[in-house]
Amino acid sequence: MQRDVSVRGFLRRKAFWAAGLGIVLAAVACRTQSGEFFSGTWWQMPPVVNPGPLGGPPSDAVVLFDGKDMSQWNHAEKWVVKDGCVTSGGNDVQSKQSFGDCQLHVEWASPEKVSGSGQGRGNSGVFMMGMYEIQILDSYQNETYADGAVAAVYKQHPPLVNASRKPGEWQTYDIIWECPRFDAQGTLTKPACVTVLHNGVVVQNHFNPLGPTSWDQKPKYTPQPPKGPIGLQFHGNPVRFRNIWIREVKELTSQPGRDPHNH
Repeated sequence: MQRDVSVRGFLRRKAFWAAGLGIVLAAVACRTQSGEFFSGTWWQMPPVVNPGPLGGPPSDAVVLFDGKDMSQWNHAEKWVVKDGCVTSGGNDVQSKQSFGDCQLHVEWASPEKVSGSGQGRGNSGVFMMGMYEIQILDSYQNETYADGAVAAVYKQHPPLVNASRKPGEWQTYDIIWECPRFDAQGTLTKPACVTVLHNGVVVQNHFNPLGPTSWDQKPKYTPQPPKGPIGLQFHGNPVRFRNIWIREVKELTSQPGRDPHNH
């Protein structure tokens, strides 16, 4: 009888120890699961950029037009600067500097007096790398083909919505641009990519152009330099521009490293 009690006692003690060990293991697992995640990657600290006034320019931007002159542009002799803005005239212009991946801010206004219709009304354009056009057009109650409307990637992709203001009112483009990539043999490895906000509204969402835009040719990629100028088009209409600036976009550096919280 005594032996039976002893066995039962041993079993009870064993069950108690097992339960206690289970509680300890559960607590350890809980602490592990609730611990802070560390990716195993050490990142460069982001540089500080002063965003500047509403509409910019930020402190790291290159100002292409500040309302005073067109000294940052080539072939701009016929573009008229007055009252803090410049009116297109005579011919297209291109920035003297070239840019790769970038953020571009442009403010523009079609003529207040409505003249013409379709593609003949307030027509201009912004060219990334001098070859890829984001269409400027007075599309306020003005019908035309969809991939030629305001904020279209010309002849390739229409804007997702028409966010136009009335003729004569100032409008904004904020363009996020990634250049196409080519290998050493000139083969395309990654197409260009563009996101456009028109008056703060997303109208192009990571669209991949099929190649440089053209009025009369099918788009296709051919090897090109890693950087190119910004272009503004004169299409026969006196479109005004102001507050044009651009920022180069560069990825942060990273490398395998230890948890930055554990020094």
